[in-house]
Amino acid sequence: MCRCWGPYWGWVPCGPTPWLLLSLVCAAPFGMLGEETRQVSMEVVSGSPTPQNLLHIQAVGTNSTLHYVWSTLGPPAVVLVATNTTQSVLSVNWSLLLSPDPEGGLMVLPKNSIQFSSALVFTRLLEFDSTRVPEGAAQPSGKPYPPYSLAEFSWNNVNNSLDLATLSTIFQGHPVDDPAGAFANGSLALKVQAFSGSGRPAQPPRLLHTADACQLEVTLAGASPRGNHSRFGLEVAALGTGAACPTVKELHSIDDEYAPAVFQLDQLLWGSAPSGFVQWRPVAFSQKQRGRDSALSCQASALHPTLAYSLPQSPIVRAFFGSPNNFCAFNLTFGDPTGPGYWDQHYLSWSMLLGVGIPPVDALSPLVLGIMAVALGTPGLMLLGGGLFLLLCHKQYSEYQSIN
Repeated sequence: MCRCWGPYWGWVPCGPTPWLLLSLVCAAPFGMLGEETRQVSMEVVSGSPTPQNLLHIQAVGTNSTLHYVWSTLGPPAVVLVATNTTQSVLSVNWSLLLSPDPEGGLMVLPKNSIQFSSALVFTRLLEFDSTRVPEGAAQPSGKPYPPYSLAEFSWNNVNNSLDLATLSTIFQGHPVDDPAGAFANGSLALKVQAFSGSGRPAQPPRLLHTADACQLEVTLAGASPRGNHSRFGLEVAALGTGAACPTVKELHSIDDEYAPAVFQLDQLLWGSAPSGFVQWRPVAFSQKQRGRDSALSCQASALHPTLAYSLPQSPIVRAFFGSPNNFCAFNLTFGDPTGPGYWDQHYLSWSMLLGVGIPPVDALSPLVLGIMAVALGTPGLMLLGGGLFLLLCHKQYSEYQSIN
């Protein structure tokens, strides 16, 4: 197996890949609204005549409450709300929510307790033909195939996979119209998991989460690509604040203990505190056992307003925020034209944090601190030892008595 080098993700195998796992973690740690411990609950909101996939995660602290509302009504989306009271509740009007005009069908009460609210919508699954991508091409990802609109997927009943012991559940779906049979043996699955305490996932990139956090793993399994060297991506739309788009920042570190050969962390920030953030490392993985050998590059495009084109509409976003809304979209593309990709093992995984407050930033790990202590301490000890040696030698010489 050959290996290729890519910035931030190191040496990776240059083979094909098929399956897609993308991980998203929503967190609200260490911020103005963040608290070390919360009472976290998860429930599928019922009340509709027919089962609907509306998942509510509530994290109650000592003086605030976080609400994450996930849904696959329309494209997969999450509405995140932070309040300054422990008594805030989610209110759902099903007749309004399922109507052509859902505004007012989803509320967090009391309204005057809301400190921050926004939304993310996962609008399209992208696919590119990267067989021949000339250097400096206008489409560096390759020639795009028609995207899969995630609003046109059919999803399972999320109640069937609800696990309150692990605070997790899975949304699983496939295109309603699939004439080519690309998803005949495949599906797109979104696993949502909440946490009762702080920690890290067992596998890279091991983004830090707290009790304020929930995690999303998006998995594309077994779907047939439309080309021999197809690369996949994801279009994500973030609800802007006023007329402004969120800002994107890059953080760099010398510490890669939790994500080997990855030294960068990207952040999307919604504005002044208390506000929201999205956080991810520019790396994806081509195997379930994520490691350096299965690392892929992850490129993110710049955010751009979506006024020039229409996005698939999310009923829960329209129900909570009304319409029209100012969305800013960006694309995430996984793999490299000359390296490993979806055509290898039909598997990709990627992780993201979503939350409210100040984004968590990793401190230097004990391993790196130990290495630095040894690296910096050894020369210091040598200098100290050398100084003592010279001092003692000088003392002995100064006490020498001549025979004559």
